Amino acid sequence: MRVFVLSTGRCGSTTFERACRHITNFTAGHETRRRFLFEARFDYPDQHIESDNRLSWFLGGLGRRFDDDQTYYVHLTRRRNRVAKSYASRIDSSFHSSIMRAFSQGILVRRRWKPESHTKIARFYVDTVTDNIHEFLRHRPHTMDFPLEQARELFPVFWEWIGAEGDLDAALAEFTVRHNSTQEIEARRRARG
Repeated sequence: MRVFVLSTGRCGSTTFERACRHITNFTAGHETRRRFLFEARFDYPDQHIESDNRLSWFLGGLGRRFDDDQTYYVHLTRRRNRVAKSYASRIDSSFHSSIMRAFSQGILVRRRWKPESHTKIARFYVDTVTDNIHEFLRHRPHTMDFPLEQARELFPVFWEWIGAEGDLDAALAEFTVRHNSTQEIEARRRARG
């Protein structure tokens, strides 16, 4: 059995994975296969929970590779405007792996956007990824919607749904910690030079 946490990003995917580290009968990872190509990109071990927002661009491969009866999907979301606001500040990012730079310049095929259109572009990104995930999950038997704003109520439901064992209280405590905030990311980039 494997669990894939699908999301737009900027909605608690790191926090969700950190909470899952307190599960003893599954391994958990965040973007663990991001550097691999082709079939190696999907080489997740059994009894593993993977949280990776870029999986939304590899849904066909996930669907082809993993048996629906043995695969559980969580659609992790956060309020649209909060996610868009977080992403809007990243459109002109110099970070080489910026998904917003890739989307705004590579997918929408425009090198520069006026700053006043950044929020609109970010909303379009959030809507596009959300639509892709919804369509992929529509006919899958094991799916769970997980709004981040309801994490403390829903994580115990998730825990039971997958038959998790471990320290639920420690897992729930992770949702009180800010992981991977925009400020943290920028500070790490500045420190690297």
